[in-house]
Amino acid sequence: MFAPPSHGMKKTIGVIGLGIIGGVWARHYNDAGVLAGAWNRTAKTDFPKWKPSALDVARGADVTQIVVADPPAVRGVLDAILPALGAGEADGTNGTGETSGTGGASGVGKIVVQSSTIDPASSAEFKRLVEARGARYLEAPFTGSKPAAEQRKTIYYLGGDEALIAEVEPLLSIVSEARYRIGTNEQASTLKLAMNLNLAGVMQALAEALTMVRKAGVPDELFFKVFKQNVGYSGTAALKEPKLRAGDFSPQFSVKHLLKDLRLASRTEGCADFPLLDTVRECVFHAEQAGFAEEDFSAIVKLLG
Repeated sequence: MFAPPSHGMKKTIGVIGLGIIGGVWARHYNDAGVLAGAWNRTAKTDFPKWKPSALDVARGADVTQIVVADPPAVRGVLDAILPALGAGEADGTNGTGETSGTGGASGVGKIVVQSSTIDPASSAEFKRLVEARGARYLEAPFTGSKPAAEQRKTIYYLGGDEALIAEVEPLLSIVSEARYRIGTNEQASTLKLAMNLNLAGVMQALAEALTMVRKAGVPDELFFKVFKQNVGYSGTAALKEPKLRAGDFSPQFSVKHLLKDLRLASRTEGCADFPLLDTVRECVFHAEQAGFAEEDFSAIVKLLG
């Protein structure tokens, strides 16, 4: 884990993808004075530092952070911004005629920080695309839902060159509580999928346990009071207790995004026959089919009656 550094830095960052998490990060960066631009497929023209295209964001920022839905969406963003990812010019510009915040004369080029949850094969592909333009690529998936992002408690799993991590880490520290170097970009993306597999399994078990005691007439308040004294109590239970008790399924992490992650995990080499993965993927699929796609993934409890 890296210690939080000073936020005094020259680099700027642009955010592409202003969803549940990306929008929160972008506002934190803006408050810190380092946001160079922001863009989202669905226009949000009143957003701070809004740019008309992803390409404009990448042109104006030293670091471009991508926070979108899935590998095809990342691929689409990269196709759009590749023209802006060339190495710096000797005249001190970033290759577009704009002055780079870190000095284009160094020839180091732009940096892409990929924070969408993707599979390791896609990560390898995207790294090749970016580096072929003379830019650098860091895999930076994360854990932490909307409340964590709002409180700057995101946890990053960083995959890539140590020097690059050290260079980008001051920016990421603005929106996060901790940053761990995992190893390669493929290892970081695999770890993120593993974490979400565990999260899905824990949530399914919690939903079934809660439904079991509800059917027996045990009040939710008593269930959670007792559960907190049990070794099986978890951070997931702490986060989801208020939602489950209130029947509030506004999204912190949506059903559709968890289902996407479980499908990616199933396609990861060596994981095709994992029994729990198969089971929870099917449960989350049924939640999507029941119309809960945009709701928080704790909505799987509604399938149990």
